Amino acid sequence: MTRYVRAETMAGPKYCQLEGETLWVLDAAPWWSGARRTEVSLPLKGAKLLSPSDASKIVCVGQNYRKHAAEMGKPVPEEPLIFMKPPSALNGAGSDIVLPPESQEVHYEAELALIIGERLTRVNDTEAARAIFAVSCFNDVTARDIQKREIQHTRAKSYDTFACCGPWMVTGVAPYDLQIQCRVNGQTRQDGRTSDMIFPAARLVSFISSIMTLNPGDIISTGTPSGVGALKAGDIVEVEIEGVGVLTNPVVRR
Repeated sequence: MTRYVRAETMAGPKYCQLEGETLWVLDAAPWWSGARRTEVSLPLKGAKLLSPSDASKIVCVGQNYRKHAAEMGKPVPEEPLIFMKPPSALNGAGSDIVLPPESQEVHYEAELALIIGERLTRVNDTEAARAIFAVSCFNDVTARDIQKREIQHTRAKSYDTFACCGPWMVTGVAPYDLQIQCRVNGQTRQDGRTSDMIFPAARLVSFISSIMTLNPGDIISTGTPSGVGALKAGDIVEVEIEGVGVLTNPVVRR
């Protein structure tokens, strides 16, 4: 099991390997076979962590837990229900979630993120499973009042800072039965397991690859358990996934 981050350095954003409390800068993205650790390091404490992947796209899955579909008043989908967030929405650990003035009901959604490690087009489930490079924590922040008013998800899901991912990506963690929790100001709001997904990780990757080519570094967020709810300015929201870590973001309104 290895942890990788993207961190802001004096030379710009860099992929790093995390060992203990030290970030070792890599000379390439970690999914490339030729990537090597350099002699440059920086302490984890005080480092500005970015989204662990500089993804070309973020593909999200809706209603992938039966209880969440029920709380939203939606039927269980027969096929994965997907939508996208723009890379401009990516937000790293510790960075603010900014509540937009257009929404009065912004929700948290704790999710498991898959980081793709290969270029994929129309692969089967077995090939898809092999191509999952790492997993991470994800908060699919959503302007729920806007989502309810509009048929499409795009505006409600795409505001800047609404795709929180991190604090790192972890290799060697099987995504199929992990506890996933969301806490707001220390109070548990969501508590589920990835084994409750309607469509498991490999099936999702295979399905999405039949629609669009997936590139190394792309992020697939796999849906949220029941218990979603509103955030307000001043809140601290945490997404914790077993074997991965805790993604923490403060909430502000500007």
